[in-house]
Parts: sequence; C-alpha cells; structure tokens
Amino acid sequence: MALIRIAAVAAHFGRDLDFGLQRIATLIDHARQSGVSVLVLPDAALGGYLADLRHPDPEALPPALEPDDAHLRKIAAMAAEMVVCVGYCEADGDDRYNSAVCVTGDGVLGRHRKVHQPPGESVAYSPGDTFAAFDTPVGRVGMLIDYDKTFPEATRSLAVDGAEIVACLSAWPTSITNRAPRMAQDRQSRLFDLYDCARAAENQVVLASSNQTGAMGGMRFLGQAKVVGPGGEILARTWSKAGIAVAELDVAAEIATARRVLNHLGERKPASYRGLA
Repeated sequence: MALIRIAAVAAHFGRDLDFGLQRIATLIDHARQSGVSVLVLPDAALGGYLADLRHPDPEALPPALEPDDAHLRKIAAMAAEMVVCVGYCEADGDDRYNSAVCVTGDGVLGRHRKVHQPPGESVAYSPGDTFAAFDTPVGRVGMLIDYDKTFPEATRSLAVDGAEIVACLSAWPTSITNRAPRMAQDRQSRLFDLYDCARAAENQVVLASSNQTGAMGGMRFLGQAKVVGPGGEILARTWSKAGIAVAELDVAAEIATARRVLNHLGERKPASYRGLA
C-alpha cells in the first residue's frame, strides 16, 4: 500500500504578494503537520483574481510575475519534499496568462496556462493552448484552472496523457447574473461540485479541487475545496469556508479498482466521435 495524503485548499488571496506568500507558508506548514504529500492551492494565490469578470479594469489587474519570479522560488523552497500546485498571473513579454505551476524543493515539475476563458477574461489574459501531464514524486499529475474543468475534453486529455491526479485550481465565483440569497443554493455552487465529481468519475482519476473564498470587488468566491476519488465520490471537503480538505488514499490502487471492470479510457471509440478536433 502506497498511502499518501492529498490536500486541496479553500482560502482568500488578494493583491498583496507578500501577504499571500505568508498565507501560503502557513498553509504549507499546516499541510506538512498533517502529513500531506500533495497540496493544491487556489488559482491566483499570488496576486489575487479579477475584481470584475464582466468588465475588468485594465489598470487594476493582478501583478504579473515572470516564470522564475522570487515568490515562486520561495514557494518551491517551502514545498521541500511536498508537491505543491499554485496559481498566479504569468508575464510573457506583453502577454499575461492565468497560470499554475507545480513545484517541489527541487524546482518546477509542471506548468499550465488556462485555456478556456469565460467572457471578459480575455481582456486581462491571453489563452493557453495545451493540456499536458507531468511526472512527480507521487505519480503523474495534470493541472486545470477553473473554467477549464467545464470542458470534458480538458480532463480527458490529461487522463489520456497518463495523469493519475488532476489538480483543479480555481477562483470560482458565485453566479454573476443570478446570485442566490444563500451560497448553497447558487447555480455555480452546484455546477462547481458537479464538474469536480463528473471529471473524476468519467476519467477514473483522483481530483483535487481548490478554490478561493471571500470576495474581491463584485466577485464572491465559493470555496468548496475537495478531494474526489476515481469513482466520483467526495473523500474530503471544506464546504464554503476556508480550510484544507485532506484525504488519505493509495492512488494507484484506487484507480485500479475503479477500472477493474469498466475501464473508461480503454473503452473509448475515438473514430466514432465527431467535432473533437
């Protein structure tokens, strides 16, 4: 049995990079004390997300960091033996990307630029164009950034590329156009959970879903961090409050059990599918 602990964070992060780094240090310390091997922090944990998704203010965007920025290097050093995924705004020349990086103390293991953009986000970010899994000390991992998980093809691409653990980093808000009086009744609250469970079950992988909490400008974030097993079952969750959802499991064994009779990846019929190119 190769039991490991996987954790997904629900927490608030704003524009202050140094305060965000301090909060990340605290979360890594708490995770380490709990024996966590994989820690998934939210999207935009360094610098915060947009304050207005419909009409982003070009003068009030998150700070853009180079891929080798000192803040990212500090997170890698803090990670040490742990695998840590964190989201930030990436600078690449004149372009900005909503990005995620996966690190250990040895350096960068993988990177992802958010591919799918909701209306309005294109004002602030350029889109990424690929999904790729990568090897880590705890197995093969792939990353998604919030709206990416709405599209089944995104997680399927990672699973076909061998991902056993999918890290979904989010800054996912309540409904912008039809906000419910209670967060638990919000349409986006239901969809956030639905996508997490469906993406794990249809690909028979472990999914760790982080999210921001609190508010920024007119955006109110859902929280609801969770770890989902390859059968689509929620193994640990934070609900809407800040916290860390931690689940202990043997990833390879759980996936093998889920695929023992029905192996979704092996039973695909690619030649029969249309409109996927």
